[in-house]
Amino acid sequence: MSGQRVRDRGVPLRKNAANHLIFCDCKVIKLRKAVFLGSKITAPMTNEDTMLDNLPRGTICIEDIEMGMSRHLRKTVTDEDIEMFAQISTDRNPVHLDDDYARDTIFEGRIAHGMLTAGLISAVIGEQLPGHGTVYMGQSLKFLAPVRPGDTVYAEVKVVDIDVGKRRVKLDCHCAVDGKKVLIGEAMVLAPSRKFD
Repeated sequence: MSGQRVRDRGVPLRKNAANHLIFCDCKVIKLRKAVFLGSKITAPMTNEDTMLDNLPRGTICIEDIEMGMSRHLRKTVTDEDIEMFAQISTDRNPVHLDDDYARDTIFEGRIAHGMLTAGLISAVIGEQLPGHGTVYMGQSLKFLAPVRPGDTVYAEVKVVDIDVGKRRVKLDCHCAVDGKKVLIGEAMVLAPSRKFD
């Protein structure tokens, strides 16, 4: 794929010989293990930096966003993820952490925190569409089914409305496990612009 150019709905992407992803018109943004400098990731991405079949990370500016554009990721929720989320959020509800307790609930076993699942929507918005530099303005959520340790969650956002003048983008959001929706919602975000960022 070295040097090959791919057009992704108006946003040019390519990989160079060092396997660096190249994006258009990104500002300088520091990441965990990579730095966006102009429009280039200066460190190669590794399996540790990505999730399952995650699309390229970066910025899609408001000027390049189109109706119907979508992005997604897949992530397998682990016991470690649930424990770390409990520690960070301070939500140590035993339905998430204690097998014996959880067996006696309506779920008949441990489940992931709903907001851990919702966080995957945030990951798609903040990393892919619109991506780096996006500001969350609002999010509605409806939880339809539990996510359990070991489940692989598919999180997707899709553009349903664009106000270029105000840089606002409305996104339909959902998460699914084995093709069954477990979470639905809608997000409103302020997208980055080449004019201001």
